[in-house]
Amino acid sequence: MNLESIQLHNFRNYRELTLEFAPGVNLLVGDNAQGKTNLLEAIGYLGSGKSFRTQKNSELVYLGEDFAEVKGSVYSQERNQELRWLLFSGQRPRQLYRNGVKKKSAADISGVLNTVLFCPEDLMVLKGGSAARRRLGDNSLCQLRPNYEAALTEYNRILEQKSRILKDRHENPALLEILPEYNTRLCQVGALLISYRARFYDALSKAAKTCHESFSGGKEEFFLSYKTVSTVEDPFAPVKDLTDRLLAHLESHYRAELESSQCLTGPHKDDFDVTLSGLSVKAFGSQGQTRTAAISLKIAQRALMHKESGEIPVLLLDDVLSELDPGRQDFVLNQITDGQVFITCCEPGRFTKLGKTIQIANGKIMEN
Repeated sequence: MNLESIQLHNFRNYRELTLEFAPGVNLLVGDNAQGKTNLLEAIGYLGSGKSFRTQKNSELVYLGEDFAEVKGSVYSQERNQELRWLLFSGQRPRQLYRNGVKKKSAADISGVLNTVLFCPEDLMVLKGGSAARRRLGDNSLCQLRPNYEAALTEYNRILEQKSRILKDRHENPALLEILPEYNTRLCQVGALLISYRARFYDALSKAAKTCHESFSGGKEEFFLSYKTVSTVEDPFAPVKDLTDRLLAHLESHYRAELESSQCLTGPHKDDFDVTLSGLSVKAFGSQGQTRTAAISLKIAQRALMHKESGEIPVLLLDDVLSELDPGRQDFVLNQITDGQVFITCCEPGRFTKLGKTIQIANGKIMEN
């Protein structure tokens, strides 16, 4: 899987850009705020329809312009393919084209350009709140399983509608009559999410364990445990059983949800915990252990996606090497001998031996 070239029009700080890439390592060099991360964002968006920095497509459009375009030529699934996104500054819905044919959603380009992003914030993902860890899992599953993305989208839509009912029921008590219908559907879709997540995290834990053993020289044992609502004792159970368990948990929180006017329970609060030799990284891990475990997770994520699809995902390293000590830098670099990689860096000459160097300044490519 290779991104052979990309064209940007009015995307972030890029007025116009046409750029070809090497099949191996591409080093994006330049000072801060010149557009290096914007380019990684465009690459990630091209394959997934998602930005890792914003949920608003309008923010991706150059200030004052009506629309932006992201277009790329990709070699994957044993053939050349073209992806094209049109994004608009107003309320107009975005448009997606695959090989010139208009598509309805990002699910229609699943597997064409898979990417794994690693940025400085990910180094401390195990120490922060649960939202970042859920996002890590969701981003991978959406690329691996188009049905998961559809279920996640539906779950979030139902959750938002239920939240509105809880908040508006004081002014309109009749809304409570339809609340059971929303609860039932929320649990049905939520059970699907749990089923997908349980299997993904189990595979991710095993892959990261192997990686971390190599990283730590066998001194620490890595284990990832998936955490969902307390009534779900076996997340690998049939979806029907999971639905019943979720409903039971929801019913026990019915009064509390009414009093708080908030959705208090469900897979939207799922999390996972990583332990090293039995000790929680979040509670007891040093900064070095936390970073090592996070690196193991990201490398495992890429390996797992490779195993599932048969193609190596494109790796996006956003200024992450500068955050690591030399030993961890070497380990990461030793893991990127295969597949296409994009690395942003502020220091010219530091990693230039890795592959093709692309100098960026103020949204433009500087000639060497």
